[in-house]
Amino acid sequence: MTTTTKQPNRLLQEKSPYLLQHAYNPVNWYPWSTDAFKKAVAEDKPIFLSIGYS
Repeated sequence: MTTTTKQPNRLLQEKSPYLLQHAYNPVNWYPWSTDAFKKAVAEDKPIFLSIGYS
């Protein structure tokens, strides 16, 4: 039997209830921050922005 433990992403450190509900997604999300922009520039990648939903 294989047991899989989900690892949290960096959203686990956020205060927003919306962001916290995605803290165990398998996506390596970044909150809106200079770190996110620095990484995008360093890797020459676009920013994918999620504004939530209602």
